[in-house]
Amino acid sequence: MESVIQQKDKGLQEALLAYAWNGRVEDVRRYGSGHINDTYAVTTRSLQGVSFRYILQRINRSIFKKPKDVMENILKVTTFLKGRIAENGGDPNRETLTVCKSQQGLPYFEDSEGGFWRAFFFIEDTVCLQSVENPQQFFESARSFGNFMRLLGDYPAETLHETIPDFHNTPKRYQNLMRAVEADTQGRVASVEKELAFIREREEMCSHLTDLLKKGELPLRVTHNDTKLNNILLDVVTEQGICVIDLDTIMPGLAAYDFGDSIRFGAATALEDEPDHTKMHFDEKLYQTYLEGYLQGAGDVLTKQEIESLPWGAVLMTFECGMRFLTDYLEGDHYFRISRPEHNLDRTRTQMKLVWEMEKYFGMR
Repeated sequence: MESVIQQKDKGLQEALLAYAWNGRVEDVRRYGSGHINDTYAVTTRSLQGVSFRYILQRINRSIFKKPKDVMENILKVTTFLKGRIAENGGDPNRETLTVCKSQQGLPYFEDSEGGFWRAFFFIEDTVCLQSVENPQQFFESARSFGNFMRLLGDYPAETLHETIPDFHNTPKRYQNLMRAVEADTQGRVASVEKELAFIREREEMCSHLTDLLKKGELPLRVTHNDTKLNNILLDVVTEQGICVIDLDTIMPGLAAYDFGDSIRFGAATALEDEPDHTKMHFDEKLYQTYLEGYLQGAGDVLTKQEIESLPWGAVLMTFECGMRFLTDYLEGDHYFRISRPEHNLDRTRTQMKLVWEMEKYFGMR
């Protein structure tokens, strides 16, 4: 990507001046494939001629309404992780993110236009994959997220901010969908009766995990809430998982949430927006691969009840995501980015196909 160092972006220019970089800024360019935040790689050169790289990001304030809470969570969790990693003989600067302080000593910077920025040290000699190319990569992803759960096993999850309220409140997602059905602002309900029938049949299961939490049968954990393969940095030589990134959605939650979202994304035979729904299947072998890696990484931190809840996480996170896609379709496609008229409806159908096959595999129906 071309350098944007001369780009007429006032907020970006202010952010570049806000940090005490190690040396003079030589290059700034857009980085990665994320579509939530604006991400840049900043290259500097010290007086001794040594190059350093940083990640500079402008947080999307339309999604993260309280960015200071986001950064407080990230700073607390990464500081805790550095201590645990050091105790285990690891490299704290490589195995978790390092938040850079602004020249004002803050873990963020607010520009004159209301933009909210943060910077991290760049973790060199790593790669970020967008899709599973072989089972070992999926295993490494699982082991990394399991290890992330293990390292944060005794962190007081209830002290973290809920940066997106009710993010994995499946019963509430169901209620939101029913409100969209009742309003029918786009006149689309008549065309999705089959999908709605499938969902209504499963209303009761929506509260399975939240009920277990309320009863105290599942412990509250620090959860990542976006456990896709592309949020793991792999070592370019060993291909082992090194670092969990994209911590914006760190919140209190359940282990089943993180596990389930990984399965929804990674143990599927097609993309979530595949128009030909016959191509979408639940890959049982990849599920077992991920389960093995996750349990290996988590060690003995998970309770027996948590391990038993993992299949429910796979089903409910997939079901919940499908309901969110359908809600957005009925409301006029205002949340998820679309590139064709029935984009969100295709997404809904692939998720429900996965739910149906998962239920059969786990013997839930």
